[in-house]
Amino acid sequence: MTETKKNLKYTHSFMNYCFQGDRMATPAKVLVIDLNEKPENQKLLSGAPETCGMRSGRVYLSPGQACGLHSTKDREELLVFLSGQGELIIGQETHFQVGKGKVSYIPPQTDHDVKNTGSEPLVYVYGVAPVAGE
Repeated sequence: MTETKKNLKYTHSFMNYCFQGDRMATPAKVLVIDLNEKPENQKLLSGAPETCGMRSGRVYLSPGQACGLHSTKDREELLVFLSGQGELIIGQETHFQVGKGKVSYIPPQTDHDVKNTGSEPLVYVYGVAPVAGE
């Protein structure tokens, strides 16, 4: 990417443009999503062309339920806990207490799981994005 493109921010009617290599890609629009529309799992952002690569969703775990061990692969992930309490399990051994008001960052290439350890639903929003420079 040229120095000029690095320093320019193209905006028009609340649109930002994503770059793929040295060319400008489809514009990404500002989005507002209502989390109150339904109480269960909900995909929020699906990636391109809707965004510049970010994906997001809301997860609803019943007491005792886990989302299942999975990897961030080549992406980083942010978890924002809205209600309930649980554990963030990294690999097979490391456990972190999570719940309402907590935010967790998970780096690329990290196997992890989230489990509801409380008596109320554990609800969180996740966001995953490609690592900078990809």
